[in-house]
Amino acid sequence: MNSLVLAGGGMRVAWQAGVMTALAEEGLEFSHVDGTSGGIINTAMMLSGATPAEMCERWITLKAHRFVSPLRLSSYLRGPTQLKALGDADSVIDYVFPHLGIDVAAIRQQTKVDGTFNVCNFDDKTCEAIPHAEIDLDLLVAGISLPVAMPVVTRGGVSYTDAVWVQDANLLEAVRRGADELWLLWCIGNTPRYGTGPLEQYVHMIEMSANGALFAEMARIAELNAQRKTPIRVHVVKPTHPLPLDPMFFLGRIDAHTLCAMGYHDAKAYLSERSPEGVALTPDSTKMTEPPLGVRYRECLTGEIAGFGRVEIRLAPELADSQGRVVGSIQASSFPARKWLHGGRVSVDGDQLVYRATAGDHDITVRRRMKLSDLGQVHVSIDGSEAPFVVSGRDVLRALLSIEPDGAHGLADRVHAVRSFLTSLRGSKAA
Repeated sequence: MNSLVLAGGGMRVAWQAGVMTALAEEGLEFSHVDGTSGGIINTAMMLSGATPAEMCERWITLKAHRFVSPLRLSSYLRGPTQLKALGDADSVIDYVFPHLGIDVAAIRQQTKVDGTFNVCNFDDKTCEAIPHAEIDLDLLVAGISLPVAMPVVTRGGVSYTDAVWVQDANLLEAVRRGADELWLLWCIGNTPRYGTGPLEQYVHMIEMSANGALFAEMARIAELNAQRKTPIRVHVVKPTHPLPLDPMFFLGRIDAHTLCAMGYHDAKAYLSERSPEGVALTPDSTKMTEPPLGVRYRECLTGEIAGFGRVEIRLAPELADSQGRVVGSIQASSFPARKWLHGGRVSVDGDQLVYRATAGDHDITVRRRMKLSDLGQVHVSIDGSEAPFVVSGRDVLRALLSIEPDGAHGLADRVHAVRSFLTSLRGSKAA
């Protein structure tokens, strides 16, 4: 029996929808899905009947800033010691859940897949796995009510909140239900770097709690495996580098399309190299690396290519030291649906930026001059069929405005990363 375990990660769990798309293409099916914290959102979408492809499209069209709704002004005027939280769940209930297609009645009636939703029983300080047939709107909201960000939810005289401080993934619930192969989609960072400032250190507390609880569960599974003829296998799909934090998503410095594209890229990479035995049940299972100092940006290219009709390519390159990866998607008149890129690389070839990637069984190459005055001139090739795309000045400006330092820690790093990239676009050597 296969179980899909969707860990938390705030709004960044849009990444999981991309992973799930790649897993579905691989033919993987699951008898049970378990969600904790932000992973509850994707669990609810899946159990409401959405396919992974539909989940991606719903995430892409979601207005991320609508995750947040303020309390009444009088609540803030009482002072910080009387503040229940920074915001409430009104917009989540009224906009986010409906937009994502989350339907409590459909979840409760689901018969094809079993589901569990993890919430923290604050009264007992324990994690409760709520079967999908017993879930309600209050418990769904409680499961994503991160302390400080959203108020605790009281139901039947008991206080419930996000379970992330107890655990951020419930592997043993899947084991109790008979799963012998677990696919864990892990969004929480795990690198040795200890950052500065209250936001990063708050996130570090979540990282320590979430990873620590996960490793304890893995150790328990290792003990069970020592007693079993057939071991429980655990696969862990994780980002290459820690995902940008929720404020970046909220402020539009990364978008859901890019997160879905990253998830698809990361999943395809894992699937191409995975061992049938899964991962070693050790702390290395969620280790990530810090990205090198560089930039990431987003751009949308549209044009006509013989044999493919109207084509739209959305790219999110990450460039450092003249090379890096590119994620994204392609839509064309000849395609029935969006195709996600995988194996994508970006490099500097002379005075050109070159993107190469695969989408399904199609090979895609994009070439553009790096000189600022020539950024609107792009050549796109799909399976050898090439055509020039003319990018409008508005789209060039949007791409430039989307430039975001990557791997930068502190103002000096941020300035250096952006300045170096912009200098290269002017055709002179970066200082």
